[in-house]
Amino acid sequence: MLAIAAIGATALAFELQPDPWKVPAKYEQMKNPVIADEASIKSGRELYDDYCRNCHGANGKGTGKRADKLNIPPSDFTSAVFQQQTDGALLYKVYFGHKDMPGFKKRIPGNEDVIESGFGKTRNPGDLINYLRTFGKK
Repeated sequence: MLAIAAIGATALAFELQPDPWKVPAKYEQMKNPVIADEASIKSGRELYDDYCRNCHGANGKGTGKRADKLNIPPSDFTSAVFQQQTDGALLYKVYFGHKDMPGFKKRIPGNEDVIESGFGKTRNPGDLINYLRTFGKK
């Protein structure tokens, strides 16, 4: 009986652990091809305001108006842990999503033809990543 309880407790503990967001190696190694100039940051901010702000908030801390409705708190873009991720890892997470975070691979305007394992044919994904990087500088 004790063994069954121990197995049940172990299974419950495993189930309650956060599901790691695994990023394929090919994305981890990708570099953002878009230079983080003023035009890129401005474009990225517009994308952020349209697609990310409701959950991640104006300050990027994960405190948007929809954040409290989610099972998993949105990422804090100002944190060192977030900012240490590669551009490709951030791209993967934006494209494919995970749990409460929806994937935006086909939602980013003008990027419906995203190339698998790449930043796509438009500047939009790179602009968004460049804007997310600005939260680490505040």
